[in-house]
Amino acid sequence: MKQNHVRAKLKRGEPSVGTWLTLPSPVSAQLMARTGFDWLTIEMEHTPFSIETAAECFAIIAASGPAPLARVPLNNVQNIKRVLDTGAWGIVVPLVNSRVEAEAAVNAARYAPQGQRTIGGQLHAVNFDTDPATYYDCANEEILVVVMAEQIQAVEAADEILSVPGVDVVFIGPNDLHKSMGKKPVFDSDSKEYVEAVQHILKTAKKHGVAPGIHVLDAATAKRRIDEGFQFVAVASESGMMLAKAREVASVLGIGAGKVVAKY
Repeated sequence: MKQNHVRAKLKRGEPSVGTWLTLPSPVSAQLMARTGFDWLTIEMEHTPFSIETAAECFAIIAASGPAPLARVPLNNVQNIKRVLDTGAWGIVVPLVNSRVEAEAAVNAARYAPQGQRTIGGQLHAVNFDTDPATYYDCANEEILVVVMAEQIQAVEAADEILSVPGVDVVFIGPNDLHKSMGKKPVFDSDSKEYVEAVQHILKTAKKHGVAPGIHVLDAATAKRRIDEGFQFVAVASESGMMLAKAREVASVLGIGAGKVVAKY
């Protein structure tokens, strides 16, 4: 059975860098899987990804080297079970603001005795290059569970959330965290409240042996965050990178003045 190299790196205290896939396209996933990122997260919360398209992308990514992850639309058993049973190696769970919500995510992602994930499916084992019986025996040691801290409530409850057994990563969503503070959604800022919140999450994660993670806009910020101690770092998204490069080319050519493109 393949090892989830991302979970292994994080357990060793090493950094792991990936990006978000927001375009519901197996072709895009295939191309991005060859760029060198450790992991690629299928974004199912805010995009048109269907479970069928996500399953195709999980298979392509797993066969190409990176770990296929999925950000589920909501923290519930159905969402978590379906992406794991169709081949994701881990989950990113939004809006985890309490210990109870963290426990629910772990419970849905782990088989007994660590959780209550139910038995079924074939694609999960295939993507780990093994048989179902071996997968059921080993999955609890390979599936990555990432909880998101994207609300001020999550910051306030960080000690309770990150003390839950089975949580591997806490991942800061800067845009939503800023918005929950009554500020403009941005990837980074020098706001005192935001800086203190980020440092609190980082410190609390280290205290509980949980890998701290954060979403950044570019490679320079990724390097800075890694130097600060962040391990699980997402850089923009494939669509954000595509649009940024296209806008750069258009700007050099003196065309498209005034056009606004997404950064995420």
